[in-house]
This record gives sequence, structure tokens and C-alpha cells, in this order.
Amino acid sequence: MDTPTKTPGTAAPHRRTLAVPRVNTMAATAVGLALLGFGVWSLIALRINVATLIDSFDNAVEFLGRVVPLDFPPPGELLALIGQTLAIVIAATLLSMVLSIPLAFWAAGNTTRNRVTRLGSRAVIVSMRAIPDLVLAIIFVRVFGLGVIPGVLAMGLHSIGMIGKLYADAIEQIDEGPRTAIRATGARRLQQLVSGVLPQVMPSFVATAMHRLDINLRISVLLGYVGVAGIGKEIKNALETLNYPRGIALALVVLALCIVMELISGAIRRAILGPQADTRRGGILGLMGRARRGVAAGTAAAARRVSVPMSGRRFARLAWTFVGVMIVLVSVGFVGRDLFDMTGSGIANTLDRLWPPDTGGVPSAELIDAMFVTVQVAFAATLIGAVLALPVGVLAARNVAPRLWLGKVFRMFIVCVRGVPELILAIVFVVMIGLGEVAGTLALSIGAIGLFGKLVADSVEEVDPGVEQALRATGASRSQVFFAATLPQALPAVIGHLLYQLDVNIRSATLLGIVGAGGIGYYLLQASRVREFGTVTLITLMLFGVVMLVELIAMWLRRTAGARS
Repeated sequence: MDTPTKTPGTAAPHRRTLAVPRVNTMAATAVGLALLGFGVWSLIALRINVATLIDSFDNAVEFLGRVVPLDFPPPGELLALIGQTLAIVIAATLLSMVLSIPLAFWAAGNTTRNRVTRLGSRAVIVSMRAIPDLVLAIIFVRVFGLGVIPGVLAMGLHSIGMIGKLYADAIEQIDEGPRTAIRATGARRLQQLVSGVLPQVMPSFVATAMHRLDINLRISVLLGYVGVAGIGKEIKNALETLNYPRGIALALVVLALCIVMELISGAIRRAILGPQADTRRGGILGLMGRARRGVAAGTAAAARRVSVPMSGRRFARLAWTFVGVMIVLVSVGFVGRDLFDMTGSGIANTLDRLWPPDTGGVPSAELIDAMFVTVQVAFAATLIGAVLALPVGVLAARNVAPRLWLGKVFRMFIVCVRGVPELILAIVFVVMIGLGEVAGTLALSIGAIGLFGKLVADSVEEVDPGVEQALRATGASRSQVFFAATLPQALPAVIGHLLYQLDVNIRSATLLGIVGAGGIGYYLLQASRVREFGTVTLITLMLFGVVMLVELIAMWLRRTAGARS
């Protein structure tokens, strides 16, 4: 038998094209294992174990004895604090939306062809996310004084990092059909964006803003430690004077506000998207998909009728819109009063003292060591949080929970955990365990149940149900369907969420240091108190570098996983 003749060089390029993805996959696996190993090593190095918790049991009992009975402020004073806090949070979220929308259109690849504009806008968005809101608040308090405006500016600018990114992602995933049809009529570019793009992304814009509003409510507690008005400042005053009944009572008020905010957010999503807003696809991806289908359905319906009858859903949408506009106007009016008292006399002096960066007399090695401890706390907390949050998130998913009521119970548990600010958890653990990194790690670990657990639940709910149904048709058990169909589909998203949680924990670990939870945060607070703003700048640059490194690693891992799939 004749042996087929091989043309020289025909197989080699094919082998090379296959080798590159294989090498990338192996490298990504090695990096992932290295990150996991560093998390385990951090857990051991920080001496976090069950024995530590057992030894602190007596302190926990004593702390509960000092907290009870709770001491709530008088109703009038409490309502004033709640109104002030909500006004700051709403105004800050509105500011971030106004600034993020043009940035998102400039950063999206399908609405901006200029590469320089697109990359520049993306750089602004990433930079705002990497600079801690606490640092921005320290600067604005120094410039404008104590009060409302520093909180609005700090949270508003920092929120661009999240809102701008999600807005840009939503714009890039639109259906180009309506925009193309509008362009064919000779419409200008602005008309194309307003009529062809904005209606499709508006539902996801609203959902993202409501999610950020919830986050900013918890952040406002932290900013109270540097002089921003509201409930956070009162909690700080109470805890610094060891008035734990008042401090924990106010923390419970924040928890209740977060739960109410979550319920209102769900009601608004249902009013905008209909009853399907809470079924199957629960995340931003599902919102954008429903938005595209809604736009297409609305276009077809408009072709069939001229007038739209007033339905219950339409009335609910109009009612929520009216209520939302009124709340925003009241909040902006409340914040606007402080604008007239804002002198800004310290702007030039503060900016001059922010540069050049310096150590402020602290040895450089000491700052580097503190930064390394902060990274250790973040890795250890992410590892513990993942172990705790994964089963909670899976059981909160409607397509996996054995019973519908059980899924709702776990969802409510996640909401309750998310409502407790990590700062309050850190203070509680500092009292129970003592100053140091262990308190910060445990606080972030519990906090991760709220964020990571929710993201896991949404990712599990967003898998393709067809694969699950095909396995069930073969007689597969519930566990077999989960491990063979649900988990493999959700795993890439879960890994991406885990890296996002690590990013969040690095910044949160820095901020928790202000209450004695260890790491670089202690030096950040001390530098701001003695007005060593060069040290504040140096610590901010160190944190920026670490966050950007984690962001680049996460982007590379996601891109490698996407190429493999």
C-alpha cells in the first residue's frame, strides 16, 4: 500500500495554532492555582482558625451584654438622620449616572470608532474604581469641610468605576437592528443613539443604578468616619465613646434601610420589565436580553396600533417613575442647600500638599509590609468567603433549590447579610477578638456571602435551561443534573465573580484598617488626621497599583477562558 505523501509544512501551522491556546490554558491554570495557594498560605500566616473563634467566645458574650438593650435615637432625630443619609446617597448615585452615561457611550466599541477616545474613557472608568471612596472623601472633607457635599462627590465619582463599566458593557451588547433602521432614514448620530440605543439599554441602566444605590448606602457608613454627615457619622461618634447600644442600634437601622432598598429595587425592576423580571435570568445579562426583546415587541406593537391602553403594568411604571422623580428632586434640593455654603477655599492648598508623594516619616519598608498584610487579608477573606458563599448562592438559585420556599429563604438571608456594612462587622470582631488582621479577615469573609452569594445565585439561574431539561429527560437525578449541566455552564461566570470579589476585598481590607482591622488602612487614616497628604497620595498609588495588577490578571484569565470555550 502506498503511503500518502505529506506536503512539507502543511501540518506544522495547524499544530502551532492548537499549541497557543493550550499554552495559554496551562498558564491560566498555573496562575489560578498560584492565587489559590497564596490564599491558603495567607490563611495560615494570619493564624485564622477555629481555636481563635473559640477563645473569643467569652468576649462575644460580654459584648452582647454591653449592647443590650439597644438605644435608638428619638423618632424625630432618627428620621432626620435617615433622610439626610438617603439624600446624600441618592444625589451621589444620580451624579455618577449623569457622568457615566457619556463616558459609557465613549467607551463602548459600537458607539465610538475613535480608539483614543474609547481607551481614554475606559481608563477614566478604571481609575475611578481603583481610587478608594474613602480617599476621595478625605480630600473633599479637607477642601470643603465636614458635611454633605464631600460624601456626594466621593461616592459619586467612585461609583463611575462600576456604573460606567456596566453601562458600556450594556451598550456593546445591544441589538444593532433598530439603530441600523434609524440610520437608514438619514438620522444624525445623536438621533441614532437617543432613539436606537438608549431605549434598549435603559432597563439595565436603571437596574445598575438601583444596585449601586444599595452599595452607596453601605458605603455612607464608612465615610462617616472621616466627617461625612449622616447615620455613619453618628455610628462613629457612638462607637468611639463606647456607646455600643446606640452604635449597634443605628447599624440595625442601616440594615433595615438596605433590605427596604432591595425590595424597592425589585419592585421597580418588575414595574419596568414585567413579572418576568424575577424569573430565570436574574442578572444584568438577563436584563439586557429582556430589554432587547421588549424593544422589538414594542416596535411590532406600535405598527399594529396607534394608542396604547392604560394597563396595570403601565400605571405601575408611571407611578414608580413619578415617585422616583420626586425623591430625586427632594434629595437634590436638600444637597443643593449646602452648595451655597461651599467655599472651597482649601482647594489650592490641598492639591499642593497632595504632591509629591512621600512617606511622612514612616519607613518605606513598614508601608510595604502593611500593604502586603492588606493583600493577605483580602486573599484569605476571599477564600473563606467563597467556601461559605458557594453553597448559599447555589441553594438561593430558583432552578437548583429543592423547594421554592427554600430558595426564597436563602435569597432573603443573602439580602440580610448584604445589608450589614463590613465596617460594623469589623468593629464587632475587633471588640471580640482584638485589634489585628484576624478581625478584618472575618468581617470581609461574612461580607462576601452577601455579594459573592448573590452573584453565584444569579449565574446559576442564568444557565441554558435546555441542557438541564435534556438531562432530566434521560432520568438523571437532581444532583446529576447540577454537576453535569448546571455547574459547568455557570463555572466561568463564577470564577469571574470570584476575581471580582478579590478586587473588592483588596479595597475593603484597606478601608477596614481605620477601625483597627490591620493593614495599610491604619496608616491612611493617621496620615489624613495629621494632614500628611503626601502619604495619602503614596498609599493611594500603592493601592492603585495592586488593584490594577489584579484587574489585569482577571482580564487575562477571563479572556483565556473565553477563548477556550
